[in-house]
Amino acid sequence: MIFLRSLAGLASLFLAGSALAANQTVTVGPNGDMVFSPTSVTINAGETVTFTYGGGNLPHNVVANDNSFKCAKGCSDTGGNGNATTAAFTFTRTFNTPGTFGYFCEQHGAPGAGMHGQIVVNSVAATGHPIVGGMSGNWFNPTAGQGGHGFQIEILPNNGFLAIWFVFNPAGTAQNWIFSQGSYETNDTDVTASAFLQQGARFPPNFDSSQITTSPWGTLEFKFSDCTNGTVEYTPNDAALAAGYGHLPAFPIQRLTTISGTTCQ
Repeated sequence: MIFLRSLAGLASLFLAGSALAANQTVTVGPNGDMVFSPTSVTINAGETVTFTYGGGNLPHNVVANDNSFKCAKGCSDTGGNGNATTAAFTFTRTFNTPGTFGYFCEQHGAPGAGMHGQIVVNSVAATGHPIVGGMSGNWFNPTAGQGGHGFQIEILPNNGFLAIWFVFNPAGTAQNWIFSQGSYETNDTDVTASAFLQQGARFPPNFDSSQITTSPWGTLEFKFSDCTNGTVEYTPNDAALAAGYGHLPAFPIQRLTTISGTTCQ
């Protein structure tokens, strides 16, 4: 298909990449001083803080004020040894919940006194672009090696949504067209649609519509961050899983074509 060949060709222009969350670094006991440096860091929910101790004469560790973790040579809540040590250590924690989280050194401080610090975690506002007619067109997965499959998306009147996934069967022996249709509310940035798989017909002139079988396949969830970028997450039903269709986290999609006369802004 021209569509599939175009997807594969354009994908070679894109490099594989991953969006890495921002990271802040806190030095434990720098220059032999009984401090954390800096004493306060600010991150967004989902980002990380790395604590680093270069080792020395004084034993240090990092203990949460609420005792949710104690870390040094690893963290106690993940099977590591969080006891204070004079040996060098480095560990990284991810903070997903907004709020202010205090910590201290078990040997040289207490919550709010002595050798202590805090992490301020900001909430992250949901982002996205409302679904509009100008998003209609062909979309593909820009991840390297994934350019051979994609979606034809149509935004229909009365908040209708139609998507056809041009993809292949798990065995790699045939093309599959998985189509989904659903609806969304005005100003929604995402839509979840029921998905169906059609099989059985033959190429014309031997086409016979009575040979077509249509079976429920699962769901497809589309989220749009702007007019040219979004993600898709697919969830096969039990029958589709038994047939070999697995489930992966959401993958990116990017616009390949637009429909003449439409705009998205």
